[in-house]
Amino acid sequence: MTPYETVFQRRSVRKYDMTPLDADTLDKLEVFVAAARNIDGQKLRFKFVPAAAVGDNRAPHYILAYGNSSAEYINAGFVLQQTDLYLQSVGLGSLWLGAAKPSDVNEKDDFCIMLAFGKTDVPLRTSANDFKRLPISDISETENKIAEAVRLAPSAVNFQPWKLRFEKGKIFVDYVGRGGVLKLVLKKKIQRVDIGIAAAIAVAAAEEEGKTVSSVKAVGDAKTFGVEISV
Repeated sequence: MTPYETVFQRRSVRKYDMTPLDADTLDKLEVFVAAARNIDGQKLRFKFVPAAAVGDNRAPHYILAYGNSSAEYINAGFVLQQTDLYLQSVGLGSLWLGAAKPSDVNEKDDFCIMLAFGKTDVPLRTSANDFKRLPISDISETENKIAEAVRLAPSAVNFQPWKLRFEKGKIFVDYVGRGGVLKLVLKKKIQRVDIGIAAAIAVAAAEEEGKTVSSVKAVGDAKTFGVEISV
């Protein structure tokens, strides 16, 4: 499956075969992450670790992203969402984890987010109807292929804290909040990750339409932030 096709079938997997993946599969994944597109001007550190290295034991493997700025948080979501789609396209399961932390106390300050992964018997979704998401009209004033895909993007507590804007040659993924009081807790880091996740899916959908994505930029400030995609 292509990344775009996987968007419509992916799911958050919470049940894994705890048998470690073979070295070749892990090597290919590390190559994929190293070669994945980043938000312009950004480059994060990623670490591949077993369950013993994190405060979570539901999967055999984890990818940890490290960063401590708004753009780095957005980039973590952007790169790891590409990875999430890759994993599920090759028959593996994956799960975003916002609460788990590295066991090493020396690495907690710069830690951003992690993605769990491994073998699973949990099937992919069969259609977009299997998702519980906001209607397109809540996330975009324009209904098109890109909006249909971004509507299905995963986010913390399914708040979908973004809205799409389309201008000539540009796609904007704007932060709009959602989530009541809880959004104040999530906004500092997690909802920035969510914006990166949505942007990665917007790029996959734009490329599926045959568009060339010339740039992907983190924009805005502490209060209003988002991603500008030039096509």
